[in-house]
Amino acid sequence: MLAIFLAPVYILANVFTAYWLLRWMKEVHPLFRHPAVLGVILVLYAFFALSLLTSFLIKRDPVHRILKVISNCWLGMYLYFLGFTAILVLLRFIFAHTALTKTWLYSPMGLKAVGLGAILFVTGMCIYGMVHAVHIYTTRYEVPSKKDAHLKIALVADLHLGYSIGSHQMEEMVEKINAEEPDVVVIAGDIFDNEYDAIYEPDRVADLLTGLKSRYGTYACYGNHDLDEKILAGFTFETKEERIADRRFGEFLDRAKIHLLEDDVVCIDDAFYLAGRKDPDRIRKTQETRDTPSELLTGLDQSLPVFVIDHQPSELTELAEAGADLDLGGHTHDGQLFPGNILTGLMWENACGMKKVGDMYSIVTSGVGLWGPPMRIGTKAEVVIIDYGK
Repeated sequence: MLAIFLAPVYILANVFTAYWLLRWMKEVHPLFRHPAVLGVILVLYAFFALSLLTSFLIKRDPVHRILKVISNCWLGMYLYFLGFTAILVLLRFIFAHTALTKTWLYSPMGLKAVGLGAILFVTGMCIYGMVHAVHIYTTRYEVPSKKDAHLKIALVADLHLGYSIGSHQMEEMVEKINAEEPDVVVIAGDIFDNEYDAIYEPDRVADLLTGLKSRYGTYACYGNHDLDEKILAGFTFETKEERIADRRFGEFLDRAKIHLLEDDVVCIDDAFYLAGRKDPDRIRKTQETRDTPSELLTGLDQSLPVFVIDHQPSELTELAEAGADLDLGGHTHDGQLFPGNILTGLMWENACGMKKVGDMYSIVTSGVGLWGPPMRIGTKAEVVIIDYGK
C-alpha cells in the first residue's frame, strides 16, 4: 500500500529533479540545448528512474538481477540528489527575494559552479557509502548481571542475503565472529531479503555459515523480510491473502546449521535460556499468532539468565517485566543512510546500541546487511560482541 501511495510522489520528484538537471546542463554548455542531446539525456534519466519499476516487472534472469542492482544504486543516489536539489532551489528562491540576487552565486556562472559542486559531492558521498557498507566493524558491550553467569554472545542481524549481500560479506562476518570465540551466536532476524532466488549461489553461502564456531551453536529468529514477497522500491504490497514462507528459507537454515526459534524457549546446557520471538509484521501476513512476553517466558527458572531474540526492538518494558535479562534485536539498521539515523532515534525506544529498561538490557545492532541502496552513510555494518556478566 505504501509503495502505491509513494508512486505519484516519486513521479513528481523526478519531474522536479529532471527539470533542474536539464536547466543546469543548458547553462554548462550550448551542446546540451540541442534537441537530440536533450532526448538522449532524458532517455538515460528515464532508464534509471524507471529501473525501480522495470526490475519489479521483469523477472527473467540475468536481466532481473542486473536491473535490481541498478535500481538499488539509483535509489540511494537519487535520495541525496533530490535532497541537495531541493536545498539549492530553496536557496535560489531566497536569493531571488533578497539583495543576494546581485551576488556571484545567483549568476549563471554561480549556477554552474554550485550545480557541479553538488553533483560531485553527492557522487563522492555515495561512492564512499558503497565502499564503507561492505566493511564490517566489531562493536563491544559489557552487560552486568546479578546472576552467576558469564557468557560471550555474538549478535548479528539484518543479513538481507540477496542482490547486495552474499558470500563476500558472510565470509568476513564468519571470520570476525570466530576470532572472538563466542559461547553462542545469535542472528536477530532478516536473514533473507524477501527473494530466495536473489541469493547468488545460496548453497555456498549456507556452507560458509556452517563455519560459525561457538560453544553452543547458532540460533536465530525470523524478521519481517524473511518472507517471499513482491518488492517495489524496497516496499511490499499488502494483501488479504495468507502468505506462505518459501520452504527454501527453512532448508537454507538447516543446511547452515542455524537453529530457528519461533516463539520457542530453549534451556542451553542448564546455564541459560534463549527465547526467540515471531516477528509482528511477518505473522500479520502469514496470519499466525505471537505469544506475549509473559506467555513466552512464563515458568522459567529465574536464577538462570534469560535472553530473548526479537527482530524488532519493541515491547521492551513488557519483556523486562516478564523476566528477560537481555533483549537482542536489529531491524532499524540505525537508519542506514544519514539523516535516517536521526529519524530512527525518534521512532524507537532503543534504535541502536545498549539501553537499560527496568532490570533488563536491550541491545540493538545496526546489522550486517542492507535494505535497498547498497550504501551506508553515518552508520556502519557490524558484528556485536557482548560480554554478559562481566
